[in-house]
Amino acid sequence: MSLEDLRRKIDETDARIVKLISERIKIVREIGREKNKQGKQIEDTERESRVLENIRRVAREENLDQEDIDSIYRQIVNMSKSVQGMIIAFQGEIGAYSEAAASSFFGPSVQVKPCESLDEVFRVVEQGEAQFGIVPIENSLEGSISRVYDLLLDSSLRVCGETELRIAHCLIANPQARLDLIKKVYSHPQALGQCQAFLRHLNLEIIPTYDTAGSVKMIKEMGITDGAAIASTRAAEIYGMQIIAREIEDNANNFTRFFILAKQDSAPSGNDKTSIVFSVKHRPGALYDFLSELASNNINLTKIESRPTRQKPWEYNFYLDFEGHREDEAARKSLDKLERDSIFVKVLGSYPRSNAKL
Repeated sequence: MSLEDLRRKIDETDARIVKLISERIKIVREIGREKNKQGKQIEDTERESRVLENIRRVAREENLDQEDIDSIYRQIVNMSKSVQGMIIAFQGEIGAYSEAAASSFFGPSVQVKPCESLDEVFRVVEQGEAQFGIVPIENSLEGSISRVYDLLLDSSLRVCGETELRIAHCLIANPQARLDLIKKVYSHPQALGQCQAFLRHLNLEIIPTYDTAGSVKMIKEMGITDGAAIASTRAAEIYGMQIIAREIEDNANNFTRFFILAKQDSAPSGNDKTSIVFSVKHRPGALYDFLSELASNNINLTKIESRPTRQKPWEYNFYLDFEGHREDEAARKSLDKLERDSIFVKVLGSYPRSNAKL
């Protein structure tokens, strides 16, 4: 068979794949309408897990890489969720990095709900106004987002996913503005902190705001010509603004990790992480004992940090991430020991590990 014949067969196969995806989407819309009639939630993590496991089984039978097929099919599943009317809440305006993370995780056609604060993201998901929320949990340059940890401690929501996003900041201003005339810069405190060297060089007045994209929107609507905002390229495009400087972050290895929030966490996928918060009893070696338990069960610790309990001075809660699902035998054994030896334990959620390559 000639090369042209083979290419023609590829084109025909691609057309069949797209038609089958279209057929699947039509069925999904019918499912969405039926769920609305019955008053059921759009999200069904158990059903999704069964679908993905079936896909992995077929991949094995066809001698295909299961991880590659899993990645492709998650995009199809995310597309299916969006046409059912799934809404994702995020903090900030359209064009914010959290919205970009939502699009990356759920697909570009997902419906989003901008929220003014992180507290509001939690509230709208808790009240069912959105099926998911997406919140930043830590940045590779600036560290953890403490407010999110506080909200996770108090909320009934669970972490059901994670994703990482490369953060590339731009200095953005009105089209008629000039760099030598800019005296002020507006942005979220995290973004300002990630661009300290650039800002010191320009000797600008720094004005913190609630959002990166919101800062671009504000200087546009107020007609500010002696000020600029730090935000994404997409924010500049959305609001029709001028990019004066690109990639102004202090370090090119600038990534933000996001948690996906829902009313329940995810079923085991075989490549999971679990996040917990706990407070140990005040005795020598209490924390060491639990960490030793993780090690003895061959569980890899990926993160640990402490936060004040907000109840008594100099007492702390520990937030910890480890590899594995809370339903795994080794994890259950470790968590059972922690519950016996600690003041309290809360599992924030188990979820598939991000596939992002840092």
